[in-house]
Amino acid sequence: MESTTRVALVSGASRGLGAAIARRLGADGWAVAVNYRAGAQAAERVAEDIRAAGGVAEAFGADVTDEEQVRDLVERVTGRLGPVRALVVNATGPQPTVPLEKLTWRDHLDQLEFFVKSPTLLAQAVVPGMKELGGGRIIQIGSDVFERALPGMSAYVAAKGAQIGLTRSWARELGRYGITVNLVAPGWIPVERHADVPAEDLRSYIEDVPLGHIGVPDDVAAAVAFLASDAAGYITGERITVNGGHTIG
Repeated sequence: MESTTRVALVSGASRGLGAAIARRLGADGWAVAVNYRAGAQAAERVAEDIRAAGGVAEAFGADVTDEEQVRDLVERVTGRLGPVRALVVNATGPQPTVPLEKLTWRDHLDQLEFFVKSPTLLAQAVVPGMKELGGGRIIQIGSDVFERALPGMSAYVAAKGAQIGLTRSWARELGRYGITVNLVAPGWIPVERHADVPAEDLRSYIEDVPLGHIGVPDDVAAAVAFLASDAAGYITGERITVNGGHTIG
């Protein structure tokens, strides 16, 4: 994997964890494809930040739950930056609390679209190129909610559990091609969409975190950067939890 030609595609990278991951990979020398669905200006700002720091980046719009748009996305990234060596599956959607009595199949599908369909479409689009390159990295962004099993979040928890299954199975399937597949599972890492969370909720959460403080997006980005690096070449099928020890058994 030649370090001078590394291209990383980060889905849902216009803000939040995705933006932090994109900036970190750019700082590490990756040419970064900053994917967005609706936040074009925000995604371009992320790309500009990477370029201002001396890196290479471009913003690419696409709905990563749509088959045709995903194929087109990877074709555009490959044409502009080169073949994708690292795929970071980060895009997500709303995560409403829905009690079991009101849960619908549509509620399940809404979560599965982001955490099963989108990873599958993206992996299918980049894996042929990774095979030609002789290796690659697929890194999914999961959640520690699978262990926490929050009430009213069963559709989200189930989809995140399915994501772990995809990671493990793909790791076995793709290992022979030099492609590693891993998952980073953050705890509650406040980003823009958590701006209205009451301070009391934050304090209550921190009380259960062994390290005694809340995490930041750069903590997640650092784990992703490691898994994308040559140093993690013999790690696959693994799940790294980034939550300050919150879910220690």
